[in-house]
Amino acid sequence: MKTLWTNARLATMNSACQPALIEHGALVADGSVLQWADAADRLPAELARGCDDCIDLGGALVTPGLVDCHTHLVYGGSRAREFEMRLQGASYADIARAGGGIRATVAATRAASQAQLQDLAGARLGHLLQEGVTTVEIKSGYGLTLEDEARMLRVARALGRAHAVEVRTTYLGAHALPAEYAGQSDAYIDAVCSWLPELHAQGLVDAVDAFCDTVGFTSAQVERVFRSARALGLPVKLHAEQLSNQHGSAMAARFGALSCDHLEYLDQGGVEALAASGTVAVLLPGAYYFLRETRLPPVAALRAAGVPMAIATDHNPGTSPILSIQLMLNMACVLFGLTPWEALCGITAQAARALGLGATHGALATGMRADFVVWDATEPAELAYAIGRNPCRRVVQGGVERAAAGRSQA
Repeated sequence: MKTLWTNARLATMNSACQPALIEHGALVADGSVLQWADAADRLPAELARGCDDCIDLGGALVTPGLVDCHTHLVYGGSRAREFEMRLQGASYADIARAGGGIRATVAATRAASQAQLQDLAGARLGHLLQEGVTTVEIKSGYGLTLEDEARMLRVARALGRAHAVEVRTTYLGAHALPAEYAGQSDAYIDAVCSWLPELHAQGLVDAVDAFCDTVGFTSAQVERVFRSARALGLPVKLHAEQLSNQHGSAMAARFGALSCDHLEYLDQGGVEALAASGTVAVLLPGAYYFLRETRLPPVAALRAAGVPMAIATDHNPGTSPILSIQLMLNMACVLFGLTPWEALCGITAQAARALGLGATHGALATGMRADFVVWDATEPAELAYAIGRNPCRRVVQGGVERAAAGRSQA
């Protein structure tokens, strides 16, 4: 089916995400692909005549579908108690050393059935879909055995089949050291590397991630994981420089990493390495806020070096239990100093790049996937400005409209 959408203000996110709107824009979706995304008065007559349906959007703002490029949606249990501990002064490292943190979620996830994990993650995913997310990355990393990591990744794949969303899966076996490997981090990394070929053979892995920090793994250990990924032709990404500067970003850049994420402690050498490799810097203001961090990621240096900056929720039970991509727009502007346009680019074009999907997702252009959002707004800044109001009016996923935010489809 071919559909024509007219009378739109198009934020195409093309031309390196330069701030510009196309007034009186039009979109033509033929199946799941855009055939037109430009001014209506330039639309070829033969393309318009061939449409099965024509929809007037009444001058509304239209953006590409939103991309949440860093989430941990699949897990069991809750860590609300840790929130109280943190308010009383406990640090991330203190909680981890006391047996909380990631290990607590690992225990709860291992104890949950696959059906329970899918129900829990599906409910979380629903909140993101209501705000216009059309593509989401979901990591493993709370299983830390071959069986449990595979189960998490199977749940992630199943979510993509059960919901109107594209899911990209990331293997994060090198997330934390499980209790059964206490004092044996190198042996655990051996295990993580040995599991990867089987998970890949099952079609469960789109990318490989690791946590490089003082409470995670060393740069040398992560490099072993990345070599295993490279041997299978899998792209890599990294949780880097969140709590300290371990120079993981420079190492990941040498592997051509899709992204390095967090980056509060990134130094100038790391910035230059990301710029040279084209690696996306994924900024996670939810975790920064929730941990009450005081050290900001070097946004000005990243901007000056031309490093693409993406934004994501980092939804997880311990350090960013946030299920609002729109709130991340606001936090990216207020806490990190991004402009509203940079923040919007960060959850569309740049987030797609962080998943290796920049050629097909995250922008409105001929040949791109027909994923877009119609907003109850006229300016992009409105999306970052208001908190607690969901202006998502309609969502088109692969050329097919889905219900959004419980609103009428008027």
